[in-house]
Amino acid sequence: MTTATIDRHNARDLAEEEERRFGDLLHSLTAEEWHTPTELPGWDVRAVALHVLGEAESHRIGELFHQLVAGRKAAKGRALVDGINDVQVADRAHLGPDEILARLDAAAPKFLRFRQRLPWPFRAIRLPNPPFGWLSIGRLNDVVYTRDRWMHRLDIHRAIGSPFNVDAGHDRRVVADVVAEWGQRHSQPYQLVLDGPAGGTFERGGTGEVHQLDAVEFCRIVSGRAPGTGLLATGVVF
Repeated sequence: MTTATIDRHNARDLAEEEERRFGDLLHSLTAEEWHTPTELPGWDVRAVALHVLGEAESHRIGELFHQLVAGRKAAKGRALVDGINDVQVADRAHLGPDEILARLDAAAPKFLRFRQRLPWPFRAIRLPNPPFGWLSIGRLNDVVYTRDRWMHRLDIHRAIGSPFNVDAGHDRRVVADVVAEWGQRHSQPYQLVLDGPAGGTFERGGTGEVHQLDAVEFCRIVSGRAPGTGLLATGVVF
């Protein structure tokens, strides 16, 4: 299996399926599970949902600019995305689970349409995204938002102790795209064998590091949620 990437032409169905899976997971939560701590410092399951809701509601231009301006102030020397995340959660901290679900159900399809219809001049704008350099709004919309849902869905499954089921269709495409970016970032020869239905064998020619591990655990490592050694210490945008 060779590395593959997601682009504007094949991103839509992947994004729609991930939004559906994330929404189904939130609707399945018990009252107690909403308050379960996750691996993300200071965030329980509800805070993760508030962050995702904040992203989804940024389909409104006024809300998008509010998050950018307030997020820059809240960042206080950190990356802009960290400030935006804080604003998304703080602005919605008063919401209970039923309100979160209702607002996300309403916003998610609008956010998908917003992402898909964004015109080229806006897609070409690049935002600072340390420590990863610059990120275009086009790639943010096509790839990173979908990865964000996927990884936060994993965060919630791990928090509540329920299986994170993966398949060779949807999840494998997400993983393959992560591998592609990881390989581009370190630019070294490697052989990577990822186990499980979402995995495969990925390689770049020459003598290089060899790693074999579970596909989902690989994504946790390169997202910064678990430690990695050698080339596995190279991070990827989530």
